[in-house]
Parts: sequence; C-alpha cells; structure tokens
Amino acid sequence: MKRPYLWIILPLLIGLILAILINLFSPYNPVFYMRASLSVLLFLASLLASLVIALFLWQRKQKAGVAQALAVAKDDLAENRRRFLRRLDHELKNPLTVIRTGLANATDASNEAARQEALNTVQAQALRLSRLTANLRKIADLETRPLDYTQIDVADLLTDVVTAAEDLPQKASYQINLAIPQAPWPLPEIQGDRDLLFLALYNLLENSLKYTPNQGTIELRARENGRFVVIEVADTGPGMPAEEIMLVWNELYRGKNATGIPGSGLGLSLVRAIIERHRGQVDLQSRAGQGTLVSISLPIQA
Repeated sequence: MKRPYLWIILPLLIGLILAILINLFSPYNPVFYMRASLSVLLFLASLLASLVIALFLWQRKQKAGVAQALAVAKDDLAENRRRFLRRLDHELKNPLTVIRTGLANATDASNEAARQEALNTVQAQALRLSRLTANLRKIADLETRPLDYTQIDVADLLTDVVTAAEDLPQKASYQINLAIPQAPWPLPEIQGDRDLLFLALYNLLENSLKYTPNQGTIELRARENGRFVVIEVADTGPGMPAEEIMLVWNELYRGKNATGIPGSGLGLSLVRAIIERHRGQVDLQSRAGQGTLVSISLPIQA
C-alpha cells in the first residue's frame, strides 16, 4: 500500500462502523463493567508509558542510523566521483598531449614522410578519444535504455562472437577454443538484448586477446546451471594480483599489467552494466602469472 498510515487507522474505522451498526440495528447490546485496583491501573499506565517511550527511542535510533548511512553513502559517492574525475583527467590528458605534439611536429616537419607520421599519430589519438567518449556514453545510456528482449540461442551468439573476433589483428597468434555442450541436451535459450550481450562478450574476448601472450590459450565456454546459463571467458594471460580484482570493475581503472596496452579502462565496467541490466551476475577470478577467468550468469527467463 502506498499510504502505510491507512493501516493504522483501518482498525479504528472498522471498530467505529461496527459500533454504529450495533447501536442502530442490534437489539442485543450488553454493557460490561470492569473493576481494577489502583495498583493495577498504575501498572498499566506505566506499561503504556514505557511502550510509548520505547517506540520513540526506537524511531529516533532508526532515523539516526538512516542519517549515518546516508552520510557514509554521500562520502563514498563523493570519493568515487573524485577518483573517477582524476582517472578521466589522466585518460584525456595523455592523448591530448600527444595530439598537440603531433600537430607541432607536422607543422615543423621538413619532409612529407615525417609529416605523415605525425598526422597518423594525431589520428590514432583522436580515435582513442572518440572510443573513450563513446564508451562513457554507452555506460550512461545503459541505465535508462529499454532492452530489446528476444529469445537468444546461446550457441549461435557465442559462435558469432568468435567469428567477429577473427577480424582482430592479434587473432592470428591465438587459437580460441569454443566449448558448447550438445549432450545430453543443448543449452536452453535465454531472453535478453542480443546486441548488448554480444557487445559484452566481444569486449571480454577482445581483452583476453590483448593481454594473453603469443601462443597462449583462450577458451570461450558455456554450461547450464539450474536457472542460469553460465558463460566463461578464460585465458592464460598475465593475470592480476588479488588487490586489483575488485578495482578492475571501476570506470577508467587499469591494472599494472595494462601498461603499454591500448585501452580505456571502460570495457569491464560496460560488461558489468550490461549483465546487471539483464538481472545477471558477473565474477572475475585471476591469478598473477597464470591467467584470468570471467564468469557471466544469465537467467534463462528474463
């Protein structure tokens, strides 16, 4: 009920209506008398007063707890915002510095080859900025974008993701192992936005290709687990230390092993936003020097 105070006055209204009906229409309306000693009345009065005071103190404690929780949440939000802005400043400052340097080199270049190299650098950094802003917009839009729910064949979706990854430049050095169970029965279909789920899985597979050394192993596999379909992306990349595992989900965060590898630090944030919009769960396990496993659990029924 949207107005909870109605539950408080509902018994009073029912009692009032019954009393009026009895007075108007019932021939049998007995009168009851009750006798009580002064000590009993004082005890009942003190009990009622204690209950009222207890209720008052409980409400005040609840309000204090809510206020404290709001204050903590506000501080956490402010700190997260400051951290995000610092990372965003870092991610924007580096390519902008390279762009300014490239433009200066293009202007001062004495030959066409040097000028073209400087312009190629500017173009690459401009593309990096474009991807960064596009990914930020995608994450923001996911909070309000309506999902286009359809029945999705998981095996077909994973096959399309692997096919798309074949066009990545680094794919030539790897073999992606796709494991889709067929016995004793195939994977059930799930309900979701196929384009968004494709984007999430593609991002995970692209990450594995970027961070796994040459001739490494990358696996994309799926299985049924109760009411969920579990999709896993595993690799034999450098992994990450335990203290970084929870941080990689933050926007613009990049681990120590990401140094020198192109990226914006938004891929995993986008993946988590997509999976949570589908009422699913995403988990990451990693061991430094051994590899990383990302598990996605998606409900069979939306």
